[in-house]
Amino acid sequence: MKRMIALLILFSLTKSISAFDFVILKYKSGDYYNACEGVRNFLKELSKRTTIEVNENPLELSLEDPALFNHYFLFLNGHVPLELSEKEKLNLRKFLLNGGFLFANDDYGMDESFRKMIKDVFPEYSLTEVNFSHPIYNVFYKFPEGIPKIHEHYEGPPKALAIFIKNRIAVFYAYNTDIADGWDLPEVHKDPPEKREAAIRMGINIVMYSLSY
Repeated sequence: MKRMIALLILFSLTKSISAFDFVILKYKSGDYYNACEGVRNFLKELSKRTTIEVNENPLELSLEDPALFNHYFLFLNGHVPLELSEKEKLNLRKFLLNGGFLFANDDYGMDESFRKMIKDVFPEYSLTEVNFSHPIYNVFYKFPEGIPKIHEHYEGPPKALAIFIKNRIAVFYAYNTDIADGWDLPEVHKDPPEKREAAIRMGINIVMYSLSY
């Protein structure tokens, strides 16, 4: 309990000059917008369950928009292959090297193109599986078995992969789980309550980690 109180105080102070903005990455090649309603639902829960001041309306910015560098949390989602220009890739690299955080969620269909894109952005780094003992799995809620599986897209277990820069997760990639699927209203995907709760909790952990590391 004491640890949780200390964390709440820390999160209320960390990066709290302005409200937390959840930035959805706009890109030309696909349906980046398909998770917008789910994100709004998630942000309401984030505001309700934590002491973070939250802007409950997500922003939509492209990697060519200079306003991107006024924020530090970026969400990438989609069903179709991802295509970014060289300028967009360069700006994403700058954003992440300057302390920004990217949460990428494979909504089925983005995996191959995402892996290629992130290798173009960071040829010197590789996506690495996140160990179950990593702080992102216990920073607020506890996930002793790692990232939960919310939606069945591929056979096999879910995976959380990351690009680590100076021991900090700069890119967190949720593969074969679709965390954002669980943020939608129950009638959208018919996910059971425990799956939706796990998705919300994992999302909160991801945000909390991005604010504190």
